[in-house]
Amino acid sequence: MASFDYDVTIIGAGPSATVAASLLMQQGLSVCLVERDTFPRFSIGESLLPQSMSYLAQANMLEALLEQADELGFQFKNGAAFYRSGHHTNFNFEEKFSKGPGTTYQVKRAQFDNLLAEQAIKQGAEIRFSHSVTGFSTDSEGTVLEVVDLNTQETTKISARFTLDGSGFGRVLPRLMDLEEPSELTKRKAIFTHFKDNICDSQFDRNKILITVHPTLPDVWFWAIPFSDSTISVGVVGETDQIVKGDKDLEQTLLSFIKEDDNLSSLLSDAKIIAPVRTIGGYSANVKRLHGDNFALLGNAGEFLDPVFSSGVTIALRSAVQASELVIKQLNGAPVDWKHDYEVPLREGIDVFKYFVNSWYDTSLQSVIFFSDGQPDVKAMVCSILAGYAWDKENPFVKNTERGLRILQQICEPEDTSETMASVI
Repeated sequence: MASFDYDVTIIGAGPSATVAASLLMQQGLSVCLVERDTFPRFSIGESLLPQSMSYLAQANMLEALLEQADELGFQFKNGAAFYRSGHHTNFNFEEKFSKGPGTTYQVKRAQFDNLLAEQAIKQGAEIRFSHSVTGFSTDSEGTVLEVVDLNTQETTKISARFTLDGSGFGRVLPRLMDLEEPSELTKRKAIFTHFKDNICDSQFDRNKILITVHPTLPDVWFWAIPFSDSTISVGVVGETDQIVKGDKDLEQTLLSFIKEDDNLSSLLSDAKIIAPVRTIGGYSANVKRLHGDNFALLGNAGEFLDPVFSSGVTIALRSAVQASELVIKQLNGAPVDWKHDYEVPLREGIDVFKYFVNSWYDTSLQSVIFFSDGQPDVKAMVCSILAGYAWDKENPFVKNTERGLRILQQICEPEDTSETMASVI
């Protein structure tokens, strides 16, 4: 039998990578994570979904999160608030249809990712920061990563019985293995930053992410993610030709968009920018497959949808849990069908989120969200998906998302709702 440096190598040290490392080490496997950056480092994806808390608990990382949340400025989160042209509506995640946690946190990702990395190291993982993966090979026995130390430029090779790619937007193995393919989603652009918010409106609920629809461009929207230290992450999202405004710089563009919405401009009237204004575009991505000989892709390395429903971290952690179970099984000598046991079930939930994303942008889901208050059963089912429970097949809107949302549109119209409601459930 071949000799390997580690049982498993993991590319990246973000949430999917560190959660996978913890789950693998719980079964006695040796793990090495290779991370291009040094931590803490900035990342988007600051509003977690309650489903993620279950996965962090499995990785023995939830307790550390709960203990350090206040110190790190994380904000308790119990739902999502939506605003469109004078119409407010809230979704309370504790009133969801699915079983499981109903609350979570809004986190500063630099501190959140660093916290998880520290926990993985405490549990026995080796993390090589400032190391970039430049090559990858695999055969029937195992894998080899070619790695460059970015401080010394020294190149080394690391062998393992299996490799997981948790590199997120870096998408290392999709690039090296020619697995990338265009996303089905429209290319969009986000411009965002952090503010010292100085919000004094007593009606503003800091326990919820606020999603605002632009008053005249229904497929342009804003996020506002409050933190417990009186700061807030704010971004605007739309197609590139909607977002790019002449020769305005990023800060001018973001501020001009905020001024165009009455509620958001009022909330942020005294806010001060405290971080660089950033942009990311063309972020939606897909791959030909999520696995290959002795490797698998986690989270955003496989597919990233859109930030509108904050699904990125949830998908990442779900993939880490599913993949880790199969890696353990395979390394113990049992046969594994990666397509049937990993890719198909993972994509089922991703496809639910994807349908919600597309329905948001064509505004059909917006109609449901803003006019579902009179249908508490329906609202609870939609709430479950917004809370991350996109794999709960007990939920009719997970089991048959397209049909469910189509009927939901009818429910949100005033005529004959009782009969339509019965056909959904």
